[in-house]
Amino acid sequence: MLTRRRVLLAGAAAVGAAGTAGVLAVGGGEEAVRPAAPVPGAQARPALNSSAYRLQPLTGYGPPRAAPRRTLVRHKPLLRVSGRGRTMVLTFDDGPDPRYTPAILDTLAEYDVRAMFFVCGEMVADHPDLLTRMADEGHVVGNHTWSHPLLTRLTRRQIRHQMERTSDVIEDAYGDRPQWFRAPYGAWNRTVFQLGAELGMEPLAWTVDTLDWRMPGTRTIVNRVEHGAAPGVVVLAHDAGGDRSQSVRALRTYLPELLDSGYHVTVPRRHYA
Repeated sequence: MLTRRRVLLAGAAAVGAAGTAGVLAVGGGEEAVRPAAPVPGAQARPALNSSAYRLQPLTGYGPPRAAPRRTLVRHKPLLRVSGRGRTMVLTFDDGPDPRYTPAILDTLAEYDVRAMFFVCGEMVADHPDLLTRMADEGHVVGNHTWSHPLLTRLTRRQIRHQMERTSDVIEDAYGDRPQWFRAPYGAWNRTVFQLGAELGMEPLAWTVDTLDWRMPGTRTIVNRVEHGAAPGVVVLAHDAGGDRSQSVRALRTYLPELLDSGYHVTVPRRHYA
């Protein structure tokens, strides 16, 4: 009978081998939609089902393309991260939320692990103290827009407003402007990539989607992380946007098991300035 450690090691070998195939499909969607604050000039839209969105970005790191005004633009989001040995990245979207984010930060602090938090500006405006704590404890904060809209349905001006306003409030609370961004629902287009680059941010997707927003059960979330574990993997989870108690409990289980299995959980470095 396989121990959890042996399962993790086997999963690492399998996913590591698959990573050379060239294209990886990201799990079907990011998170459930919550009511969003109106965007200036935006038309009303029906609620969206996150499972309608999929990403298939190329793996590997080619040179970024040149855009007008010499802005470096990456037209595919980073899907895997580089690093020596068995490196993984944990990311949490939609926060910060005072009901769940502090517990996640407590667990990360207990194991001396750094993670990435892709935050929404409207949440930061209400809870700036949580970003201050993230800064103090060495976590990386990324831009997840102001009100979590589907960016591909917005105008260029509206997208820029969503991203720039969020970068401003992050800088006020965190101390630095974000260097990473993630599109809500994983829905990207050329305009989103270009504006992100103009604002000094690099796009980051994910490799393992826990689908924790569906509340599938703590054990299911743990299994998804453990079975998907491999060098370079980016895990998507959430610390806001609904009841995230399962996400909190799952982290308490899978984080020490990843560490015991030899994984180094860290945050990525930018590939260009």
